[in-house]
Amino acid sequence: MKYALRIVTITLFILIFCTKHVFSFDLDMTVEDDIRKNYNSSQLVKDTNTDVSEELPVLPERLKNQKTSSVKSTQPAVKIPKSEILYKGNTKIPKGTSFNVVSTGKISDWQTKGTTVKFKTTTPVYKKKYTIPASTVFTGEVIESHQPQLSCNGGLVVIRIRSMQYKGSMVLLNAYITRADDKMIFLNNIKGERTYLKTVWKKGNWGRSLFNRMLTLTVSLGGDGSTFLLSPFPFLYGSLCLGANTLISPVTAFFQKGKHVSIPSGSHFRIKLLDDAYID
Repeated sequence: MKYALRIVTITLFILIFCTKHVFSFDLDMTVEDDIRKNYNSSQLVKDTNTDVSEELPVLPERLKNQKTSSVKSTQPAVKIPKSEILYKGNTKIPKGTSFNVVSTGKISDWQTKGTTVKFKTTTPVYKKKYTIPASTVFTGEVIESHQPQLSCNGGLVVIRIRSMQYKGSMVLLNAYITRADDKMIFLNNIKGERTYLKTVWKKGNWGRSLFNRMLTLTVSLGGDGSTFLLSPFPFLYGSLCLGANTLISPVTAFFQKGKHVSIPSGSHFRIKLLDDAYID
């Protein structure tokens, strides 16, 4: 009984001690209550909708102009009809019309792309609706050129006629050359002479000359009885050299160049219109 009373006393002590500590925590809810009382949801929405741009500094006028110009540059350019750019006047010169002219300066393959060349008429050109007077100046431009090249290829000059001076005004043209220095021109290409065949023949001169000398020596040796047995050898030697030279000359000629384009001032040319032209 004594031990049971002790056990009960200890148990009650433990329960009382633990119960005191378990219920000693007291949560402070006053802060949360204050937040609920002062919270305003409409004010929060107003703050989020505030325009941030009002707080930014104003752009300088120079930057505004640059921004405006950059936007305008993205707009597509207005296309002007070709007729408004190239042609003026009421009288039409139909395409295919030709003019005989002479050059006012030397034309050669030394002239680079973009070089201006000029021509002029020597006699008036009479047509039903118009007359092109003498000394009318045609202005052209070198659009392509090169000097002589390997494989005996000659030089090249390509000229496009751009304008004509008519009654003190410039008439824009699109024309090309069909005749230069009294020679027919194909595809507007004024070319220097291609000399491949001539060069091959020239390279073969050594073999032919040697063969002729050996043939003469063979005939000379054969006419004398004492040297008759030696007469075939010069002939064989000359024949071998001629054959070798004939085979090699086309190869060596390939590494040679053709002739330059060089047309003196005052040479005759013929100009032909590719498109209609209009004059007043």
